[in-house]
Amino acid sequence: MAVEINNESGIPVDEASLQRLALHAFEHLNVHRDAELAIVLVDEAAIEQLHVQWMDEPGPTDVLSFPMDELRPGSDDEPTPPGLLGDIVLCPQVAIQQAEAAGHSTQDELLLLTTHGILHLLGFDHAEPEDEKEMFGIQRDILVSFALDERRRRR
Repeated sequence: MAVEINNESGIPVDEASLQRLALHAFEHLNVHRDAELAIVLVDEAAIEQLHVQWMDEPGPTDVLSFPMDELRPGSDDEPTPPGLLGDIVLCPQVAIQQAEAAGHSTQDELLLLTTHGILHLLGFDHAEPEDEKEMFGIQRDILVSFALDERRRRR
């Protein structure tokens, strides 16, 4: 699995942790090992421009997802086909504000946003209450299992 990370935000970020999370999420969702993902971290001005251009909404946002090959989660018996999962664009400045409001670290917020972005790339949405419950449940499962793996890795 190829996960490319490009930090253009000017904010130091634990890129290795984001990469490990993405790989963990791929495994959790049975994404083919040859799938590709790009994560770009940008400043508020850049994400605001993308937000207006692609979502027709003003102001900066925390995460945007741009699917490529419209891959969907696989199963234990059949992973997704190989392909380009897409791009996730994160804004650490917005993540900092949200992390403070939520009472956790900026890195935890970036991990949450990365997971959220990956799920959107795989076709999950949260527009309807039932869809939101499913997506946020999977998001929580990925983050909890990743946190446990990280604890084991540090031992």
